[in-house]
Amino acid sequence: MASLSPITGTLGLDRAKHLLKRATFGPTRTEIENFAAMNVSTALDTLLTPLATPDPPNDPLTGANWLPKPGETNSGDDSLFKYFQAWFIELMRTTGANLRERMVFFLHSHIPADHSVIQNSTSLYYQNALYRHYAFGNFRELFEKVCVDNAMLQYIDNTLNDKDVPNENFAREMLELYSIGKGDQIGAEDYTNYTETDIKEAARVLTGFKCNWDFDTIDPDTGLPRGRAADTLTAAASRHDAGTKTFTSKFGGTSIAPDPLLMTGADATEEGALDEISRMMDMIFAQDETAKFICRKLYRFFVYYKITDDIETTVIVPLANTLRDNNYELSYVLRQLLSSEHFYDEDADATTNDHIGAIIKSPLDLVLGTFRFFKIEMPDPVTRLDDLYNFAYGRGILRHITNQGMDFYKPIDVAGYPPYHQVTAFNRNWISPNWLATRYQFGYQVLNGIKNESDTLVYILDVLPWVDDTSNISDPTDAGLIVDELIKFMFPKAIPQARRDYFLNTIFLENNTPADWAIMWNTYKGGGEEGSVRGMLEQLVGRLMQTPEYQLS
Repeated sequence: MASLSPITGTLGLDRAKHLLKRATFGPTRTEIENFAAMNVSTALDTLLTPLATPDPPNDPLTGANWLPKPGETNSGDDSLFKYFQAWFIELMRTTGANLRERMVFFLHSHIPADHSVIQNSTSLYYQNALYRHYAFGNFRELFEKVCVDNAMLQYIDNTLNDKDVPNENFAREMLELYSIGKGDQIGAEDYTNYTETDIKEAARVLTGFKCNWDFDTIDPDTGLPRGRAADTLTAAASRHDAGTKTFTSKFGGTSIAPDPLLMTGADATEEGALDEISRMMDMIFAQDETAKFICRKLYRFFVYYKITDDIETTVIVPLANTLRDNNYELSYVLRQLLSSEHFYDEDADATTNDHIGAIIKSPLDLVLGTFRFFKIEMPDPVTRLDDLYNFAYGRGILRHITNQGMDFYKPIDVAGYPPYHQVTAFNRNWISPNWLATRYQFGYQVLNGIKNESDTLVYILDVLPWVDDTSNISDPTDAGLIVDELIKFMFPKAIPQARRDYFLNTIFLENNTPADWAIMWNTYKGGGEEGSVRGMLEQLVGRLMQTPEYQLS
């Protein structure tokens, strides 16, 4: 039986490695060893530590950010979009052993946005800031804010949702994909959790909001811009449906009517329209199925895609109870899940425990995990911002991620990236013959590095100083130890002895002995030539990155 009971004792290396590989974008050896000495409560305290709000991205053309909106001297929107992408991924790379950016990405994977549809990079930045504001916080409140977020209004057509010509697109996806899920179809226009009538009534609640591309309508709770419903010259939300909306028995026959105190004549005010959305959120999030739906998404993101009947009963339902009992504050359910025996494969039923090393890394995880583990130095964002955004990311990291199958902030549909939602393949969607080939090419590409147009190195995985650092490899003269420590910290779990010996003798040493290696290393350190030791180390590291094990988390 699956168990949410917290593990006891210190984490140790294996547990710490598993936790950090799932909760961050790839740990360093030092981070793993630091967490290994912690108990799980302290580890989660560390991962959930609030961080300062990051500075917004700068435009290399001006050397300053472009908020609240771009001016005539700024780069075009396509360039600003690339800078936003680079800025966000750089936060993932540099935040370290903290869960915040992982959760920001989770929220983006769950409630996505597509720049090719929205065509406004500034709105993507503000949505990203909204997700960061609520990364450990109140999911119900976040969802309410998303309903009037400028990027979302544009993305799923709710800016076209008018009382005279309702548009149901966002209302449909809001229920089906982002909150409660439809469940099984049980009749014509009737699903387990809602009906087509509920979609129509939800769309009426959401009428009348438009994008504000000046970004000067500010939400008082977050301090971030949102869309607006009020007419420019009056307080009236004249395009909002001010009638009574009546939901079906799926939602207890709830009726939502405008508050008479928030009307101006026959029209609702913007405050009144927002109040109706808030009451609809109360209705949706009062349903048991909403909490379960969200917890299933969290489970598949952090643990495994397969949810058996036992896991539904003993993991999902208790997690959902925790989420609801704590008013949809995400930190409580994150702590419960990531502290549990089940997460660490330590349930009573060991025959079904196979979570460690069971998730195929996303391109983000593979690429950023490599950069973080090998401590690859990137251009300074203050002195070399153009190199950082246009070369390290534009010609490097973003290109690697795209070539491996993730078009970042351009998911193929409103459900998001298929590996996070598509039944039954889920994370196996990251693998195709072409994408697997580009994964295997990636290791040697990063070993070769990237240069800018002036032929100046932008980044490179330089194996010699990395191996020579005892915080990475305890004793660089010991060939067996190099292989063992690389495998221990790069792979999610141990491999058979015969496979380890293959990497040592066939890949690394080839026709040499461990004693030969020690002599070659000491000769190099004494001022001798580096070609042989560099070539051997690059061969080993490159081949380890090409293994099936390295594709897994």
